[in-house]
Amino acid sequence: MTPKEGDNIAEVARSVLETLLNIMGVSASLVPQVRPSGEGEEEDAAPVVFDIEGEDLGILIGRRGQTLSCLQYIVRLIVAHRMKARVPITIDVEGYKQRRYEGLRALAWRIAEEVKVRGVPFTLEPMLAYERRIIHITLADHSDITTQSVGEGEARRVVILPKEK
Repeated sequence: MTPKEGDNIAEVARSVLETLLNIMGVSASLVPQVRPSGEGEEEDAAPVVFDIEGEDLGILIGRRGQTLSCLQYIVRLIVAHRMKARVPITIDVEGYKQRRYEGLRALAWRIAEEVKVRGVPFTLEPMLAYERRIIHITLADHSDITTQSVGEGEARRVVILPKEK
């Protein structure tokens, strides 16, 4: 993708996101980010990244980030339709995704140590696919722990288990 194409995609994505926020009655500003999406995000590299900033934006995040995930999905669909190409777009709300990423990594290590000491598997709460991926990647190189996903659909969860000796 050339820089010119990337700029055009960013403009289309910005326009779509601003329109959706306006329709939703949300007063916020969009801050383009130059960083690629964080490790463990749905996409390995997102050429278009926006952080939404404003007051009282919890409504955009939703329960466990589900509303934010849906908003990002809708923006991706609309932009892909308009540009006739699939483009990874990442949308964050006041750094929520980065905080969630760091929190999930800390949770994974804390639970892994507990499982290692007790020798008993631990099942986490249901998570979105990219959140489960963060747990799996975080613990992938752990010498005493393994992970697996169980369940179907929205009830899918990560189980942290001691490795069999």
